Amino acid sequence: QVQLVESGGGLVQPGGSLRLSCAASGFTLSPYVTRWYRQAPGKERELVAALTVGGSTTYADSAKARFTISRDSAKNTVYLQMNSLKSEDTAVYYCNALIRGANYWGRGTQVTVSS
Repeated sequence: QVQLVESGGGLVQPGGSLRLSCAASGFTLSPYVTRWYRQAPGKERELVAALTVGGSTTYADSAKARFTISRDSAKNTVYLQMNSLKSEDTAVYYCNALIRGANYWGRGTQVTVSS
């Protein structure tokens, strides 16, 4: 059974950092594109970062130079390192994997940036 479980969210002050984790089970992450999305209250879900099979990365303009997506194949886990967090980064963050044409999602982890 394919499962993605996010963790690492929480409350952080502006300028702080968090590292989100997305642990996969039921399949191996490395052969598939993995993405982080986020959804703020009242807004549509938006793509934050993507990691290809070959290790190439893409980022939303809002995440460039602050966020880093990476993968630990041994742990079958994808990470999102978020630095210099801003209040507008407050959202539920979701992990996504596209496996043979089907989208799989985790339940999300809440990130709140507030003083």
